[in-house]
Amino acid sequence: AAAAAGVHSAIFEENAVRDDEIFQLAISDLSLNDDILQSEKITHSVKLIEPNNPFQAVQEACELMNQGILALVTSTGCAAASALQSLTDAMHIPHLFIQRNGDGAPRTACQLNPSPDGESYTLAARPPVRINDVLLTLISELHWQKFIIFYESDYDIRGLQTFMDQSSRLGLDVSLQRVDRNVSRVFSDLFNTMRTEELNRYRDTLRRAVLLMSPRGAQVFIHQAVETNLASKDSHWVYANEEVSDADIMELVHSSLGRMTIIRQIFPLWRDTNVRCMRNNHRISSLLCDPQEGYLQSLEVSNLYLYDSVLMLANAFYRKLEDRKWHSMASLNCMRKSTKPWNGGWSMLDTIQKGRISGLTGLMDFRAEGSNSHVQFEILGTSYSETFGKDVKRLASWDSTRGLNGSLKENRIESGMQGVTLKIVTLLEEPFVMVAENILGQPKRYKGFSIDVLDALAKILGFKYDIYQVGDGKYGSALPNGSWNGMIGELIGKRADLAISAITITPERESVVDFSKRYLDYSVGILMRKSEEKINIFSLLAPFDLAVWACIAAAIPVVGIMIFLLRRIQAVRCQNNAGGHPPPSVSTSLQSAIWIVYGAFVQQGSDSILGSVALRIVMGSWWLFTLIVCSSYTANLAAYLTVSRMDNAVRSFQDLSKQVDLVYGTVRDSAVYDYFQAKGTNPLEQDNTFAELWKTINKNKGFENSVSSPSEGIKKVKSYAFLWDMAVVEYAALTDDDCTLTVAGNSMSTRGYGMALQHGSPYRDLFSQKILELQEKGDLDILKQKWWPMKGRCDLQSHADAQPEGRALRLHSFAGVFCILAAGLLLALLVAALETWWNSNPCRREQPKEDKEVNLEQVHQRLNSLLDDDLAHKQLPGQSIEISALDIGSMQPSQSLEALSARDYPVHRGPPRLSVTTFLQEGHGAGRTLGAATGRTLPLPLSSATMPSIRCKHRAPNGGLFRQSPVKTPMPMSYQPVPGGPIPKPSEPSHGTSI
Repeated sequence: AAAAAGVHSAIFEENAVRDDEIFQLAISDLSLNDDILQSEKITHSVKLIEPNNPFQAVQEACELMNQGILALVTSTGCAAASALQSLTDAMHIPHLFIQRNGDGAPRTACQLNPSPDGESYTLAARPPVRINDVLLTLISELHWQKFIIFYESDYDIRGLQTFMDQSSRLGLDVSLQRVDRNVSRVFSDLFNTMRTEELNRYRDTLRRAVLLMSPRGAQVFIHQAVETNLASKDSHWVYANEEVSDADIMELVHSSLGRMTIIRQIFPLWRDTNVRCMRNNHRISSLLCDPQEGYLQSLEVSNLYLYDSVLMLANAFYRKLEDRKWHSMASLNCMRKSTKPWNGGWSMLDTIQKGRISGLTGLMDFRAEGSNSHVQFEILGTSYSETFGKDVKRLASWDSTRGLNGSLKENRIESGMQGVTLKIVTLLEEPFVMVAENILGQPKRYKGFSIDVLDALAKILGFKYDIYQVGDGKYGSALPNGSWNGMIGELIGKRADLAISAITITPERESVVDFSKRYLDYSVGILMRKSEEKINIFSLLAPFDLAVWACIAAAIPVVGIMIFLLRRIQAVRCQNNAGGHPPPSVSTSLQSAIWIVYGAFVQQGSDSILGSVALRIVMGSWWLFTLIVCSSYTANLAAYLTVSRMDNAVRSFQDLSKQVDLVYGTVRDSAVYDYFQAKGTNPLEQDNTFAELWKTINKNKGFENSVSSPSEGIKKVKSYAFLWDMAVVEYAALTDDDCTLTVAGNSMSTRGYGMALQHGSPYRDLFSQKILELQEKGDLDILKQKWWPMKGRCDLQSHADAQPEGRALRLHSFAGVFCILAAGLLLALLVAALETWWNSNPCRREQPKEDKEVNLEQVHQRLNSLLDDDLAHKQLPGQSIEISALDIGSMQPSQSLEALSARDYPVHRGPPRLSVTTFLQEGHGAGRTLGAATGRTLPLPLSSATMPSIRCKHRAPNGGLFRQSPVKTPMPMSYQPVPGGPIPKPSEPSHGTSI
């Protein structure tokens, strides 16, 4: 059964060039859609027959039955259909029949034979002919009492039987006249056989005429009537045909004189761009669903019903497989009298009759006496005119369930509506319609933008109005049973003449009511609470992550230690190369090294001397590092401050769909709700933005996130984003008590707000004309400024638009910097206080590390070299001479060595002994000297600053190096007298020696 689950058989007429193409397209689409038959294989067999050849049709059907089929699809004329009906009823083979009408004349119903046992296996996929019902309704609306019907010779007059019977019951005077193929001969015969009085009476009869002809025949007929002066500007032509194209309609209208009304069948789903190529889960070929392909215009109505018939059979096969009630295929020999009918035929027929699909022609099912009852017509028309360039407008529609929808009354209102009182239905929606006064016992008074526009039109046109609110509080949407609710339903039910509020003009609404020209542009906006600006005093640290700041903070001491080590190595090397004395201007402490690193990082420079290549490489790398870090920080800070200036993260529908923190929705069963549904379920939509929006809006069928009324949505906005008409949400934001609401969304307008009227209302054109005049004079702009002021208590512009000149940084953005500065100042004060306390005790005073040091051994050698030759003639006392630093510090610079010896030490014999304490000066100036009597001097660079208090005595840590602190015990050294001579000056003036 699985291998044969999709066997389709079809019989078409040879002149039906499109039938086989459409059948193949339908099979191809089913093969591409796994949701219909899943993995089942679809096979098919097609037979072509001559037109109106019932015998050949039966032969081909018998051959198909012999091969084995599940159902038969045929697209033929009535003669072949009648023969096939008898065969399929006898063999119990389900038969889907599509009536063809290839000559262009209006279709008449096929007179099929009733089944012997009452079980008909033939299902009419094309609905019964309802042209007669539409014509009778049209005649009643136009109040015609006398008219004439012209029909072609190819038209079956039996199709008018029911129409004539009903017209007789209504007392209508109806004439019938057949028109030969040679239309010009018809009018020439009229003039030859009729006298002038008869022609005048015939001309009066011709003022109300119904044409049941092909489009080409009707065009020639009207043209001949105008040429022979039988038609005038008072003529009213009604042309009725299920199949008539837009091009044929324009030719008919341009060739006619007077008023023209056209009735034709329509398929509403064609015009729905969002579901055009999808029917439930079935994707239709773009050739059949896209009007831009041009293929649709070349198809007949029967072709469309053929496609839907194949889809209906596939749906029935799927349900049979799903229920596991499959029967083996019928392999029948219909030429044998003993052949029994297929035992699974009745079950298959029942499955088909219980099914329902939505296809190219709309809904299709066979629940109404074995035929598809769903059909819809539109009534197009022009007004009376003497010109030929008239516009065609849709006046009304007619369907099999609701009948006529619209008005066909003559449009003869030209300038005013004095004495007219309109009944107007409305719905409260700020700021369009609001209650101004509500006094008990008196009619409500209303105000608002729409009311102001209505009052302006009433003042110009002179009409009055009574206004009431719609009962269900809805604008109007189509219900599953085909009816409409809300204000649109009030207009369709003719309980109101006009509906006014924030009604948007949509294609679905315009198919059942008329709209005036738009008086305000429409777009969908997002109403939400303004995002509160978060205060972060350390926002200037935001450009870098915490890990980056930590790495930078760690890099400073690491590089500082590196420089400290390298400079220590450099100092030792310089000491070895220069007699143990490093350059006095080079600091080698760790503190100084880290300070240099920090100074380079903040780009304040450094006064350090980089003597080695290694130090230069380190500092060069560090400077490059700091340059990149500072540049990156500057760039990221600018970007961060720019982003932080945005008031809201949600500025469009794309932003709204990507975030998950903010819940959003709209009003259920509204135009906005339908808009997001259409956009979100459209398979041709490239961007998934609307799909995500619709998923959230329709959560739990809209009861979780959407609301029941606009006022509820506006109240909920504190923690909610409300999607609604831009004009309404802007007004809500402008009039908010706390000015905490803002509006975002797309301001591009594709639709507008209009006044809704009954279908075919005589006031539509007049209202549209006056609205355009109000727009040109600027009155509508003045009214709009009244209700949506540019400058008010709440200014939307300051939040909606980004200011190109930027915005000044506020104090809280820099508060962190000031906090860091304050912390640094407090730390400096604390350290200064600690240093003061520490230095208040001289014994704890830390000596500078940069004091110059000298080795006593070196001084000993120096003195020996200087005094051996130049002081040999001096006769020093034989006893030991000790000169301490304190003694020398108390001397005057003019004192001589002889005076010192004569005063403190008596002359004695023997080798004299001299005790010397040496040190280096702090600076290079103000040295003290001990001069000899003969004028030879020895430089003594002493100063009072280099001599601390005698109470604190320190010993150098290396045992041989002494700083400026006093010595504990002078070190005695032996002095050997040498021959006299001048004492040479020291070779290094930077070193001083005290004796």
